[in-house]
Amino acid sequence: MMQDSRTRLVVYFDGVCNLCNRFVDFLVRIDRARVLRYAPIQGETARARGIYDAAREPVPGSIVVQRDVAEQDGERWTESDAVIRIFTHVGGIWSAAAILRVVPRTLRNAVYRTVARNRYRIFGRRDTCRVPSDEEKALFLP
Repeated sequence: MMQDSRTRLVVYFDGVCNLCNRFVDFLVRIDRARVLRYAPIQGETARARGIYDAAREPVPGSIVVQRDVAEQDGERWTESDAVIRIFTHVGGIWSAAAILRVVPRTLRNAVYRTVARNRYRIFGRRDTCRVPSDEEKALFLP
């Protein structure tokens, strides 16, 4: 396994969303330097770091990316900015996603929100959060 000097990012995702889980599966495959960590937005880590509050937002509507720091004040990105940050951080050919920054954020986020709003209806939903395989356990936070 390669080690990388880049700061790790934590990708908080909707653990019961099929689309979100497929996206995480894809990221695990392409992140050869292992610069990403993953945590369900409904999990302990997201609550402890102030990412998700079930009382405020019953259905998580956005992927959230945060620098991997234990405290709540780590830099964060959401919606289309989060997706672009993920791909540019993975590096290699995926860094080309940075070109999407030329598209106005308002337009990018409108597309993102439309997909997010309809993700359960189109892609389905799981009864429980994703359970990482033995090989993936080191990449996932509770």
